[in-house]
Amino acid sequence: MLEETKAIYGLIGYPVKHSLSPLMHNAAFKALQVDAEYRLFELQKDELDEFFDKLKDELSPIFGLNVTVPYKEEVIKYIDSLSPFAQKVMAVNTIVVSKDRKLIGYNTDAPGFLAHLNELKFEVCDKKVAIIGAGGASRAIVSMLCLMPDKPKIILLYDIDKQRAEKLIEDLSQRMDTSIVKAVFSIDDLDINNAELLINATPVGMKQDDPVLIEPELLHTGMLVYDLIYNPAETSLLKIAKQRGADTANGLGMLFYQGVLAFEHWANTRLDEKIKIKMREALEKGLEK
Repeated sequence: MLEETKAIYGLIGYPVKHSLSPLMHNAAFKALQVDAEYRLFELQKDELDEFFDKLKDELSPIFGLNVTVPYKEEVIKYIDSLSPFAQKVMAVNTIVVSKDRKLIGYNTDAPGFLAHLNELKFEVCDKKVAIIGAGGASRAIVSMLCLMPDKPKIILLYDIDKQRAEKLIEDLSQRMDTSIVKAVFSIDDLDINNAELLINATPVGMKQDDPVLIEPELLHTGMLVYDLIYNPAETSLLKIAKQRGADTANGLGMLFYQGVLAFEHWANTRLDEKIKIKMREALEKGLEK
């Protein structure tokens, strides 16, 4: 790999072209006057081995990565060490490349999600939670909710691949108490009528012609519908939820908070509030376009 003068950071996943992460991180680099650039690396699964081989080369200019769908669990085999939380979750969305080219894996998805819930003044303690999707982001959120001292009353988890939700719970149960989590085998079984927090942790809604997975009459006032998708800013699910009187939030806040934490891991320092504001402004402007 050719050596570049500037440090490179980036996002790996498939697809990634819709991502607003470069806006946020490049705004931070500019504000900090750091000669670095954040790029998108759209990789097929069969390209991962070569990418990570080159990443460990001492001439590689890449010093940090984010990981998105569908590789948050897949990348673990390339990681040299995991943070304690990432070890419990077994899903990584942030990679730090050390000076000796060792890869350290972190999960900033879960604390990022929780930070956004705090901003929204939504408390999960004793709440009934319904989650659609059992991928890497869902895995992180379920783990965080199970490990909290003030946990939800129950978490119902549905995935179109019915065994995936069961396997997720079974795997996490080896490292934490998952007694509040139950896999269900249809969306009807999520008991959305009584849910106080509904989370869409699937990519369904990113495309304009995607179906809405939830029957509109199940959505109600007194619940927060949280869609991890942030582009588009208002998915069909959120639009219908708003019409039904539910509170709604997209994943932009989670993207921001997890991005700040990822940047702090790469830089090994806390970010000034002024830098954080510039990062969030860059995201919000990007979404308006």
